Amino acid sequence: MPVYKAPARDTRFVINEVLGLEKYGNLPGYADATPDMIDTIVEEAGKFIAEVVAPLNLSGDQEGCTRNADGSVTTPKGFKDAYDAFCESGWGTLSQPQELGGQGLPHLLALVVEEYLCSANQSFAMYSGLTNGAVASIRVKGSPEQQATYLPKMISGEWSGTMNLTEPHCGTDLGMIRTRAVPQADGAYAITGTKIFISAGEQDLTSNIIHLVLAKTPDAPDSTKGISLFIVPKFLLDAEGNPGERNAVSCGAIEHKMGIRGSATCVMNYDGAKGWLVGEENKGLAAMFIMMNAARIGVGIQGLSQAEAAYQNAVLYAQDRRQGRALTGAADPQEKADQLFVHPDVRRMLMDAKAFTEGMRALTMWGGLLVDLSHKAESEAERAEADEMISLLTPVIKGYGTDKGFETAVNMQQVWGGHGYIEENGMSQFVRDARITQIYEGANGVQAMDLVGRKLGLNGGKAIQAFFAMVDAECAKAKVEPQLADMAGRVEKANGELKAATMWLVQNGMTNPNNAGAGAHHYMHIMGIVSLGLMWLKMGQAAAAALASGAADKAFYESKLMTARYFGERYTPDAGALRRKLEAGSEVLMAMPIEAFATA
Repeated sequence: MPVYKAPARDTRFVINEVLGLEKYGNLPGYADATPDMIDTIVEEAGKFIAEVVAPLNLSGDQEGCTRNADGSVTTPKGFKDAYDAFCESGWGTLSQPQELGGQGLPHLLALVVEEYLCSANQSFAMYSGLTNGAVASIRVKGSPEQQATYLPKMISGEWSGTMNLTEPHCGTDLGMIRTRAVPQADGAYAITGTKIFISAGEQDLTSNIIHLVLAKTPDAPDSTKGISLFIVPKFLLDAEGNPGERNAVSCGAIEHKMGIRGSATCVMNYDGAKGWLVGEENKGLAAMFIMMNAARIGVGIQGLSQAEAAYQNAVLYAQDRRQGRALTGAADPQEKADQLFVHPDVRRMLMDAKAFTEGMRALTMWGGLLVDLSHKAESEAERAEADEMISLLTPVIKGYGTDKGFETAVNMQQVWGGHGYIEENGMSQFVRDARITQIYEGANGVQAMDLVGRKLGLNGGKAIQAFFAMVDAECAKAKVEPQLADMAGRVEKANGELKAATMWLVQNGMTNPNNAGAGAHHYMHIMGIVSLGLMWLKMGQAAAAALASGAADKAFYESKLMTARYFGERYTPDAGALRRKLEAGSEVLMAMPIEAFATA
């Protein structure tokens, strides 16, 4: 049976020594986040999730969800008790506003819990994960009455929230949606239509489900400019604000999926269901993007999470499994074979995984800090800079993070050899669960086009120029440290490749948009490499400083420096190859006639 232990030591290193949360004590919510409190939260959250949630991962995958004859859905055995314990412990309220029942702590602490939860059991994590996005949309776009009515119970976990975008005939192209919202005399709307792929659309964990539904009013433009957002509760509320009469919304089916089988992915039917407009009519897409952007960072964390869980189990297997002899001679002559760890190719896969997971963890936590700064920094200029940077990084966190997360899960399965292909050992579940992260909340090709087509040009390219400057400055600082000088030079070169790729896209993407589309994936991966390189520069410097000061945990910091060196040697060279692919343009790519793709 697979195991999971929260990487609390690494988390505390990033929070306290790399990001230096103490520097932000002047911000709302940060004064209370002392190092002692942070350490306690990280340790206790990790312990709770490893003991209560992780043991349900394999069994939840094997059992799946069940749609009953009355349209209700039963989640896997143990999920309800674990969910209740999760809510009672308050882990889902860490960063929510105190006035709404939350604890008002930094957002990045909530992302830490999210990472642990997804590593332990991604299906289980999804039941609370999308609620957070729904809360964010209602907080920003909902009326004061809607906020008071729905948010406290959604934040506490008593109620959950969903996001209803996709329909059978349209996915990313939301302008094609057919769900209709007809105004009623009482100010509500009658919502009619079918939505698919709705995570946690029906379940038995909460007493009510607050659906956020995209629909079009009768006279709305037939495009994305005609989309509105509506609150449609599973149960209508009575005079006291408690769930009462059942609304005309039901689960028509649950999907049978490759992975995340413990998560109820539903077909939702709205048959004149009662809903209420959120924000302005025809402005629903902007409201939904608040939820989607939060979800996209969360999905990037899922990519990291599956990689981390798979990595932990691959390390244990490589320690336990004996196969063959070291190329340089028997490492354990007294044994019939050596550990898998003696084989360079096994080491390659494990080092690739270590470099990715630890770098990606730092990147997502920095992203959480940027989210906080975008709302809480003292000056408007600081808030704007943080918002621009996290907007730029969001498609990279989601796209690159999940591409590499899936690749890492596959490689960790490879470490197990044939035993990794056996379901009971759990390695295939990490691969299957990781696969969806590249697809939902905007497929990774969409993320790449969002980065290239929208984010690079925002405010005249201010964010990407700030990113270039930040990386160059960090490289210059790191070059002073002998143990990091070579690695810093390599990251600096990769940043040069990113600059050159950016210039090529500026010069060639506008004249021929297909050039931008053909190179977007490669560009996203170059930026992913440089982003993780930036994190490894920061972590390397923090590790070197700790060693210079005589820190007790010498082995931990030495491994950080060694992994930083490995990242520089093995990851950064790919930036040049990716730039050359990008500069191949779109001519050959787009020239092949459609008929030539036929195989028969």
